Amino acid sequence: MYDEDTGQFFFIEMNTRIQVEHPITEMITGVDLVREMIRIAQGEPLGLAQADIETRGAAIEVRINAEDPDKNFRPCPGKVAALALPGGPGVRVDTMLYPGCAVPPYYDSLLAKIIVHAQTRDIALARLRRALDEFKLDGIVTTVGLHKRLAQLDDVQAARFDTGFLERLLST
Repeated sequence: MYDEDTGQFFFIEMNTRIQVEHPITEMITGVDLVREMIRIAQGEPLGLAQADIETRGAAIEVRINAEDPDKNFRPCPGKVAALALPGGPGVRVDTMLYPGCAVPPYYDSLLAKIIVHAQTRDIALARLRRALDEFKLDGIVTTVGLHKRLAQLDDVQAARFDTGFLERLLST
C-alpha cells in the first residue's frame, strides 16, 4: 500500500486461512487455534489473554507430500493402496488420507502433516524418527524418505541449517 500523504509504502499480508504450521503453536501452547477462531467467528470474545499462554517444550512438523524428492519434487499422483499412521505420546497426524483414496495431480500435493512434541528438541527429533518409521503409505511416492534422511543428519540434529540447506543437500 502507498500512503500519498506521507509518501511511504506499507506492506501487509492477507491470509484468509490458518497457517499450515499452526499445529506447532498448538502443541507448545496447548491452545486449539481452530477452536478459538470458530469461537471468535461466532461472536464470542477471545477466551484467553497473552499472559495465559505458556510455551512448553519443542515441536517439529514435517509435511508429507505426494512428490518425488529424487526427481526434483515431481508430483506423484496415485491411489493409496495401504496406510498406517504413527501414534503414541507427543505424536499428532493431520491428514485426510484413507486406503483407496485417489490423489490427483491437480492440487496441492500435501497428504499429511506429522507433528511431534516433547520436553526437548532432541526428544522431539527421536519421536519424529519413530513416527516416520511407523508411517506407511503404499501406492504413492512421498517425501517420507527425505524426512527420514533429514532427521538423521548431524546438522539437523544440531540445528545447523538455513534456507539453502536442502538445496545444497540434494545437489550432492
